[in-house]
Amino acid sequence: MSDTLIHKFNTILIGAAFSPNLKNNIFEAMRMVDFFDCRLNIVHVGEKTDEKENTIKKLISGFSEDDDEKVKVIWKEGDPVEVIIDTAKENSADLIMLGAIPREDFLKFYIGSIARKITRRAHCSVLLLIKPSEDLRPCNHIVVNGIKDEKTKRTILDSFEVAQNLGAQQLTIVEEISHQEVKVIVEDDKSLLKDTLIKEQLAKEEDQRVQHILDDVPRDLKTGILIKTQSIFGKRGYSIGHYAKVVAADLLIMNAPEKTTFLDRIFPHDLEYILSELPTDVLIMR
Repeated sequence: MSDTLIHKFNTILIGAAFSPNLKNNIFEAMRMVDFFDCRLNIVHVGEKTDEKENTIKKLISGFSEDDDEKVKVIWKEGDPVEVIIDTAKENSADLIMLGAIPREDFLKFYIGSIARKITRRAHCSVLLLIKPSEDLRPCNHIVVNGIKDEKTKRTILDSFEVAQNLGAQQLTIVEEISHQEVKVIVEDDKSLLKDTLIKEQLAKEEDQRVQHILDDVPRDLKTGILIKTQSIFGKRGYSIGHYAKVVAADLLIMNAPEKTTFLDRIFPHDLEYILSELPTDVLIMR
């Protein structure tokens, strides 16, 4: 790992709900503190009691000698969404960590209403965890969106910093191409050939665009990482989520969406498909 890394996250915030996942969530957050050499704010929305305070202190103890300096526990009452959003701003958090909810078969995960509202409104990056664990889960393969968007270059650059800090071995940049860009109705062999040629040309153009971005990534951030690019055709958001699931990626990194509007509820943007059924842990980068 490079000694000149810029630590993408300086302050992380996580909500501490006294649920069966409390221990695993805090352990995941404490490991992020070690990975990024950063501070952690643990926020409990609700009444402060001696029992709750002792439980949290016991969970965070033993990770490092300077826990007291790096970890702050905040107790507030009020609406969970408003408290988390406001506390993140007040403490200049760079990352909010949230847990997903398993569906009945425990093989599919989605974001609950509170986490979804926080994800949409957060001023900073958001990490969605589908299986928070007491034990370390290696992050070997990261998939990153490579869509044509003004925020994509920054997201890709940040992804390499994250990959180095997490010790990832592979980073795949996925260029999602809408079928609407092909504009060919396949009816016979001739139209099929035309469809194929257009797709090949679009994929080539997308790959060249991403390669230009990769040229600007500092060499030390690329060290030790296998870098791949992949063009896929389909519905934005749904396609990359499916791809991340198929290749068993450990983390999917996406651009943050624009401010949610009423139209997004009618015509969901690409991130909504992923939030409705998380393929893996998802980092929404701001």
